[in-house]
Amino acid sequence: MIILDYKDRRPIYEQLEELMLLGVLGENEPLPSVRSLAMELSINPNTIQRAYAELERQGYIYTVKGKGSFVAENSVMKEKRKKDLLIQVSEVIDEAIRLGISGEEIKNMVE
Repeated sequence: MIILDYKDRRPIYEQLEELMLLGVLGENEPLPSVRSLAMELSINPNTIQRAYAELERQGYIYTVKGKGSFVAENSVMKEKRKKDLLIQVSEVIDEAIRLGISGEEIKNMVE
């Protein structure tokens, strides 16, 4: 059973992504059907369908016709997330430098 908080401000797909990255949902583990998860969360099945579509588009899950959706390989997901995070950190550091924050201050904050 997947526990998601429909009151959480983050979209459903982000909550599912977090569960996958934390290893709560293991590699090749089947996800609940759209209909059953929608019933469990008492939300529209279209919301779950869109979340699954977004996760598949991003490579976090894959679908097997007639079988359902499954969690993709975690190492691929973690690598993608790591790259995304490093880009964000780089952008923040660039902005800090533009604002006049010294390299030493940045280094101290990172440590």
